Amino acid sequence: MRKINWGVLGFARIAKNEGIPAILEAESASLYAVASRNEEKLTEAKELFHPEKLYLSYEELLRDEKVDAIYVPFPNALHKEWAIKAMEAGKHVLCEKPLALNEEEVREMVEASRKHKVLLMEAFMYRYTERTRKVQEVLNSGLLGEIRHVDSTFRFFLNREGTIKMKPELGGGALYDVGCYPVNFATMIMQEEPVKISAAAKIQDQVDVQISALLEYKDGKTASLHAGFNAFGKNHSEILGTEGRLEIPDSFLDNEGTLTLHTSEGKEEIHVPACHRYTLEFEDFSSAILENRAPMLTQEESILNARILDYIFQVL
Repeated sequence: MRKINWGVLGFARIAKNEGIPAILEAESASLYAVASRNEEKLTEAKELFHPEKLYLSYEELLRDEKVDAIYVPFPNALHKEWAIKAMEAGKHVLCEKPLALNEEEVREMVEASRKHKVLLMEAFMYRYTERTRKVQEVLNSGLLGEIRHVDSTFRFFLNREGTIKMKPELGGGALYDVGCYPVNFATMIMQEEPVKISAAAKIQDQVDVQISALLEYKDGKTASLHAGFNAFGKNHSEILGTEGRLEIPDSFLDNEGTLTLHTSEGKEEIHVPACHRYTLEFEDFSSAILENRAPMLTQEESILNARILDYIFQVL
């Protein structure tokens, strides 16, 4: 079975802890190369994961003709530059979320993918979980009736010094870091663009450390979305319809758990098995390349996601 040769740009925390282990586990993927401008990190990558090639230059990795696809785990502000450089080199790109800092940048990236005939996908790994699959099953069943409201929160307490999450020049802040998940979740459910947005945030050191947004849709539907890293963690969502309500603890995680469905018939607990969300993501993207098809998340969805993030920032 042919496997996709992956190159990883930078040995970031998420690449070390999630991305590279997922590549190694995915059946249709192979860890071929890692690039880092930091020799110590490159040595660590070699000792931990044994890639076939190591590069001290990102450009040199992109010139390697054996690399089929690139994983971009860079700080948010660098996504567009390096994703486009990779696509110009003929590589498919899986780029960490948010895909870019605004809709204009996302559109530039999408245009590059179409021009160079390569795949580009925003890495919302939670979309591959059994939890999300169960949520979609409930939605498709009609048990909730007409959807009226979505509430979704992703918070954690940030206690690391010097983190890029607090650096405005690198695209830091809670909305970009974790708020993009509730935004994507709401769009997955509503399947439309909001007609009105209001928001409030706490700004610290020029980045948002806490943010809440209210999205209003046609026919009076609403979504309340919350994100932050200045308080105790919360990862939870709820969908309210005319016929039922679905509680989704650990909405964006891949651990074992339980969804709770409330209807006029009573309360039903829906078991969610654990899975490896990053592995499933790399498996789908690699298989999409091999099968000449689109991966799960569409570029149109990423454009809309970026547009909503832009709107939220504009109304602060």
